[in-house]
Amino acid sequence: MEKTGIFLGIGGNQGLRWNYIKSGKELIEQNVGKILRASSVYETPPWGFESETPFLNQVVQIQTKLEPLELLTILHQIEVKLGRVRSVSQYSSRTIDIDLLFYNQAIIETPQIQVPHPRIPLRKFVLEPLTELAPDFLHPVLHQTMLELTIRCTDPSICRVVEEI
Repeated sequence: MEKTGIFLGIGGNQGLRWNYIKSGKELIEQNVGKILRASSVYETPPWGFESETPFLNQVVQIQTKLEPLELLTILHQIEVKLGRVRSVSQYSSRTIDIDLLFYNQAIIETPQIQVPHPRIPLRKFVLEPLTELAPDFLHPVLHQTMLELTIRCTDPSICRVVEEI
């Protein structure tokens, strides 16, 4: 059965940032399922590390028949196809990063996968586009809406909507 309450975060700060976002969305549609809605694209500072190049970030809501672990595996394959190299450090510059943020109201905690993504409430670059798309979406663990989490977020980062040039 198709599931529609699935949100992905897409971002990157290396190379032709807009092209990687577009290519990532194309590969998601080809390999995962239909993109139902997409937030604006936000330019944001790096989170958790230093870099001179800001990130572009976007959240998409998708529809898929894939189960969570299969979905995550395919998302990682898309990242590799688009030149993502995972470093030893958890946070580093990258061509693309695709995070599984929510899978409906599922709560999954295994060594391979954590849903909802554990750092959502800490990151404005995720919360602002999520709030744009689904302000009333309820976090299944924290029992707060995306709007409430955004208001309470202590991340000082400035996230600004940008248009492709």
